[in-house]
Amino acid sequence: MNTIQKQTATLATVLTALVMAPSSSFAQAPAEAEAGNTTLVDAFDGKQPAAGWTWLREHPGYWRMKDGGLEIRVEPGKAHDVKNALVRDAPDRSKGGYLVEVTVTNHSVPTHLYEQAGITWYKDGKPVFKLVKELVKGELMIIPGRKPMTEPSVRLRLIVTADSWIAQYQPGVKGPFLEAAKGKLPPPGKDQVSIQCYNGPPDAEHWIRFDDFRIAPLADKPGEE
Repeated sequence: MNTIQKQTATLATVLTALVMAPSSSFAQAPAEAEAGNTTLVDAFDGKQPAAGWTWLREHPGYWRMKDGGLEIRVEPGKAHDVKNALVRDAPDRSKGGYLVEVTVTNHSVPTHLYEQAGITWYKDGKPVFKLVKELVKGELMIIPGRKPMTEPSVRLRLIVTADSWIAQYQPGVKGPFLEAAKGKLPPPGKDQVSIQCYNGPPDAEHWIRFDDFRIAPLADKPGEE
């Protein structure tokens, strides 16, 4: 092989490597992610939540990044005054549907009526919908749908379109996703998605762990990952 042939072969190898190289992800460049063509991911494995999140009524010392996850203490409060709610702008659902997922783990068995943790949907700064694991009349269940859910960990999945939602859950973070309920959403506007916990006991220290948050376009078909 002469010099020109060698140079041509080397260039071809480099071009092939560039074409086959994986594209960047939200975990590497969260500010650049866009709805419809990018999966947004936060594994909560850093010192802070990824770019794009903001704290609503932050209570320092009552949240922590620990062992590759986000942990938040379940404080007393309701939906309108929840502390340490982590909130981010949601993609424009008028341009295409997508799913929102996060794994929720109770470090302590819930004991306080309506003690809960999961995903809350905001419209124009107000909570309008939630998908949570909640203690209701002594029974742990997925709300909405009132589906029994006694596993310490559950993967929550909220599927949204321009005008609808489907709530799904995966007990023990294994096996198929199950449908809890479905319904209608108000027209798209200033939509935000939050992970949060509230209605905690005033006299006990309960912590919730959040892992592997993601937003993905419905090209990632639910149940077929």
